[in-house]
Amino acid sequence: MTAMEKEIRILMLEDVPSDAELEIRQIERAGLRCATRRVDTLEAFRQELREFKPDLILSDFTLPGFDGLTALAAAQEESPDTPYLFVSGTIGEERAIEALKSGATDYVLKENLKRLVPAIQRALQEKAERFARQEAEEAIRRSQQKYHSLVNAIDGIVWELDVPTMKFTFVSQQAVRLLGYAADRWLNEPDFWKDHLHPDDRDRAFSFCKAQTEQLLPHQFEYRMLAADGRIVWLRDYVTVISENGRPVKLQGVMVDITERILQEEKIARLSRIKTVLSEINSAIVRHHDRKELFDEACRIAVEHGGFRMAVIAMVDDATLEVRPVALVGEGTDYVEKVRLSAREDVPEGQGMVGRALRYKMPVISNDIERDPSPVVAREQALATGFRSIAAFPLLVGDKAVGVYGLFTAEPGFFDEEELKLLKELVGDISFALDYIEKQEKVDYLAYYDVLTGLPNHRLFTDRLNQQLTAAIREHRSVAVALLDIERLHLINDSLGRHAGDALLKYLASSLQAALSDSGDVARIGADLFAILLTRLREESDAGRLVQELVARIASQPFHIDGQELRISLKAGVALFPADGGDAESLLSNAEAALKKGKASADRVRFYAPAMNARVTEQLTLENKLRRALEREQFVLYYQPKIEIATGRVSGLEALIRWNDPDTGLVLPGMFIPLLEETGMILDVGLWAMRQAAKTSSQWRKRGLAMPRIAVNVSPIQLRQQDFVAAVDEALHPTSPMPCDLDLEITESVIMENIEPNIAKLRTIREMGVGIAIDDFGTGYSSLSYLTRLPVNSLKIDRSFITDLATNADSMSVVSSIITLAHSMALKVVAEGVETREQERILRLLKCNEYQGYLFSPPLPADKIEEMLAGHAAP
Repeated sequence: MTAMEKEIRILMLEDVPSDAELEIRQIERAGLRCATRRVDTLEAFRQELREFKPDLILSDFTLPGFDGLTALAAAQEESPDTPYLFVSGTIGEERAIEALKSGATDYVLKENLKRLVPAIQRALQEKAERFARQEAEEAIRRSQQKYHSLVNAIDGIVWELDVPTMKFTFVSQQAVRLLGYAADRWLNEPDFWKDHLHPDDRDRAFSFCKAQTEQLLPHQFEYRMLAADGRIVWLRDYVTVISENGRPVKLQGVMVDITERILQEEKIARLSRIKTVLSEINSAIVRHHDRKELFDEACRIAVEHGGFRMAVIAMVDDATLEVRPVALVGEGTDYVEKVRLSAREDVPEGQGMVGRALRYKMPVISNDIERDPSPVVAREQALATGFRSIAAFPLLVGDKAVGVYGLFTAEPGFFDEEELKLLKELVGDISFALDYIEKQEKVDYLAYYDVLTGLPNHRLFTDRLNQQLTAAIREHRSVAVALLDIERLHLINDSLGRHAGDALLKYLASSLQAALSDSGDVARIGADLFAILLTRLREESDAGRLVQELVARIASQPFHIDGQELRISLKAGVALFPADGGDAESLLSNAEAALKKGKASADRVRFYAPAMNARVTEQLTLENKLRRALEREQFVLYYQPKIEIATGRVSGLEALIRWNDPDTGLVLPGMFIPLLEETGMILDVGLWAMRQAAKTSSQWRKRGLAMPRIAVNVSPIQLRQQDFVAAVDEALHPTSPMPCDLDLEITESVIMENIEPNIAKLRTIREMGVGIAIDDFGTGYSSLSYLTRLPVNSLKIDRSFITDLATNADSMSVVSSIITLAHSMALKVVAEGVETREQERILRLLKCNEYQGYLFSPPLPADKIEEMLAGHAAP
């Protein structure tokens, strides 16, 4: 009679009688005969263990006053060989693993009682095996024949090994059933056991067994072996050491298949990890409302807490249907970054798992990509990276697949039904969060932006204005707010329709953005009202010029709609910070007040402060006069001589621009040069000055005059132009290359602004025969290392050091140092602003090369200089 045919004594530790009856019914339905006793207290449980002597214990985990682990400990004290099975509805995975480690034979969930009978049979079988092993060990000592017959009946591989030769002398027939290798291979192949250990366990298992054997200690350990059919079999090996004279001579043991138990434990652990991932990601969804942050967290959590080798989230491009990674964590990320993916069905990149998941809106799973016949994009690269199982889950927002969540593992067969159920729930939560973020972004957009034009609305403009005002207070600078009103917009809506008015508003919004570029912000704050924020103002009057130019530019550009050409007419009201208000509300209110006054007048641009209107009008008038002056050639060049100190002869001239205004007469450069630079007209005026100086030099040369070199000043704006070198070449050599007696004077600080490109430009100009002088030297911050690389001929000492040269020791020290430095670099030195004989005397003693100033001559017109050079007149 087998263990399954005789009556089984079962002690049931269960506080719910109906649950116990269900379990008994399940056992009897399987044809097992049993005698049962039920208890629900720890004292009764101990008593029945001693009196009833059960073959098997079925125990609930949660009991009144104590738990299953306490009962398990009591059972191990009273009846350690009795199989102990938990039958519970409340035991979790972690407690289940703890119970198994504490000595429980197995556990069965109450909602899955169909596992109860197999678990009982397996437990009784294992008990029988333990008993059989004990009998076998005794039989080994009594009779080899009895030993052989008994071990072959045991559900495990019984073996014996000769220690000196390390060869098996016996293995039971179970070796064939469990691993598929015939017994003679075990007996005849050297190192058979070691060679068939799993590579990851080989060194550990062999070293442990060797160490225990040398100490003559019985031992047990777990490891994996590779079966003949490629399976991985988990074994627990119980080893006894036989010794003679204190030396090990034989090892005897039993290898028991524990694969099912290990797989169950691994499954429980995986499910536990995935539940942790689900919990962590749900927590991240609560914390993160930014799409990128959420995606990064979802991938990080999957790798760090879920044990996945890599996790990726990729989103679909609606226009091209390409699928691009946006979050990527783990090992092997190069694989995803290099692979092209698509949701299109008509291209190879869309045939893989990602493409199918997106099109079918269902998870696509491959539990063994090496053998999976379905398409896998870049399969070989994936295998080379170490991936074996891949899952692609579509992210659904509404009914649209917007992206995919990909999980990669190094183990084949990773994803089973229970895990997929949890993962689908996880992906559903991410999709829900994505939908929420998208809707929230739309709400936020509507709260801060104008739907028609895409510009910031009144609320966002006010926020930005307040931020700029805070910065302006800290940096002590001005800010301007301008409100622009579209005149007669209602007429366009009435005559051409609302769509025409909307098109006009969009066009104006884009035009304003393009015109302002980096110089300001623009917003739509009313039906026909736009707001502009100007923050980069060197002075308050800049605001008027910028707004005037903007209004004029918009008015000059025709707008076409429905076959008709329209012109946009704008009026603007401007308020300045801090003069017209200290906060956003007052500035906007005052700009609106200025706009109302402007709409009632002929002014296109109106300031809140009347004084600013006058200043802007004056500046605009001056700007227009300067444009006419350039067109009508009202600019003239005056020339100031440079004197060679050693000889007293005229060694050079500096060309200085003047404006011969018909209304006011000769205007000095300080009155108009800044405005030329602000408006950009300096580019044309600067080129005119070069051409005029070159022309005058050529005329004097043809008349046989002893020609000194003429220096022309270069504006910072000119030097910054990409085509500066070409412009100089064209100005000095308009038709053909000719000898050039011109120098360019450039201030020290301008050269140092963008040193490397400036060095390259100046070298090219030097190659044209043009000299280079550093003007106002000593006022900037030149680096000596850069100074040695500059292609310059001379340094001009700034007049601020010359003015008090005779009375200020510091000025004399600076001038002396500059002269010494320049001479060490073979550069000529010119002192500016020399007005007294004492200054000239000191410069002579310091060995300065040249000077210019009123001591010799003020700037003179060309005809006077010509007379001077011809020797017909003296200053």
